[in-house]
Amino acid sequence: MKVFMTGGTGFVGTYLSRELAQAGHAITILSRRAQPPAPTRAGISLVTGDPNQEGPWMALVPEHDWIINLAGASIFSRWTEARKKEIMESRERTTRNLVTALAAGDRRQLFCSTSAVGIYGARGEEKLTEDSPTDAGFLGEVTKTWEAEALKAQDLGVRVVVTRFGVVLGRDGGALSQMAPLFRKFLGGRIGSGLQWFSWIHQADQARAFRFIQANPKISGPVNFTAPHPVRNRELTRALGRVLHRPSFMPAPEFMLRLVLGEFADTLLTGQKVFPKRLLDAGFSFSLPTIEATLADLLGQGAKE
Repeated sequence: MKVFMTGGTGFVGTYLSRELAQAGHAITILSRRAQPPAPTRAGISLVTGDPNQEGPWMALVPEHDWIINLAGASIFSRWTEARKKEIMESRERTTRNLVTALAAGDRRQLFCSTSAVGIYGARGEEKLTEDSPTDAGFLGEVTKTWEAEALKAQDLGVRVVVTRFGVVLGRDGGALSQMAPLFRKFLGGRIGSGLQWFSWIHQADQARAFRFIQANPKISGPVNFTAPHPVRNRELTRALGRVLHRPSFMPAPEFMLRLVLGEFADTLLTGQKVFPKRLLDAGFSFSLPTIEATLADLLGQGAKE
């Protein structure tokens, strides 16, 4: 298949584009940079353009069979009003531009547009699936707006899947690139109480889930991209300490996180207990379903120190 991807040079997109290209798909990545940050692999080409702005790049979208939208400003920062606006608009505009581009086509396509488990908000011990109510907080409003823009493509005859990501764990970026160095320096530990739930997915299973969705045309709407075994933050940090042979006794105090990160700290201090019901019901099998197996694979013996 011919795949058009936004956000393809980021942490998730770099791995996903490589996996899809190895599976025989032809990937076109929309990039703001005239030159890629690393040599382009076989089966992957880049086109220059800003997904937040309408432009010539939009004419390429109808030529592709599968559109994957990964673009959006990072939420991992202090949320000033200006930053909140950027987080919202980067998702809303990019998705709207892709749907506008899809409207110029005349054939059925698959549109996978990113969302996030933040849509559920802080729900304590509640087991959350794709059928659970959404939240009215900032991230809830961002993700609901994001998904609503993507779902408009259904009116065009496009199959739309909104992929609600948990925290993606992988090599060469993401959450582990921030956490592992602290543990290696004997500075790792739980965040706040450590009781908050952490919903995650190994990057390999995430890529496999994308391919599973492409191969199963009956799947549409929201799909949780999380492993079937969420863990509490304290379980995550203990497992990380065991894999790296380091203690996990240096907690990040709640008051300090709120002082440094402001409102965004709530995202780290609450979390959600999310399950991938629709993937499992459709027959998807996770290759790395537990946090212990995932961390051993990514950081265990032979991993880069």
